Amino acid sequence: MGKKTIELRKWNTGYRGEFLVHAPIKVMTDECKRLGISEKMITGAIIGKAELYGVKKYESGIDVKADKMFHLSAKEFRGKTFGFLLRNPKQFRIPIPVKGKLGFFDADLPKSKIKNRDLLADIIDEEFRYQWIGHH
Repeated sequence: MGKKTIELRKWNTGYRGEFLVHAPIKVMTDECKRLGISEKMITGAIIGKAELYGVKKYESGIDVKADKMFHLSAKEFRGKTFGFLLRNPKQFRIPIPVKGKLGFFDADLPKSKIKNRDLLADIIDEEFRYQWIGHH
């Protein structure tokens, strides 16, 4: 939806660029209630893509709290010290079922002869979008 532009993590990364967004199987129902999300959540699938363009190191809970409107995290600090800066989010119309893992991971995408993962992600997005127009 593009509302969250910082993802809080306990770990840093040197990765920069586009990545696929995976929705975990377990939904944090308390967080959904707090954020006013009432619709059924898609789980266990790639639901879109975004670009990670930088990482912000937080020195204190006060710094994290100052960016709350960007990361939408709960009130307490929870020990997370890095903010992954995100832009250019794009939600996929059709989720791609994939088993998740912790951190950044190579997704086992549907079988394809295309080896370039970035190109494959764009093709899958377009293929699913046009394949299902008028069906949903």
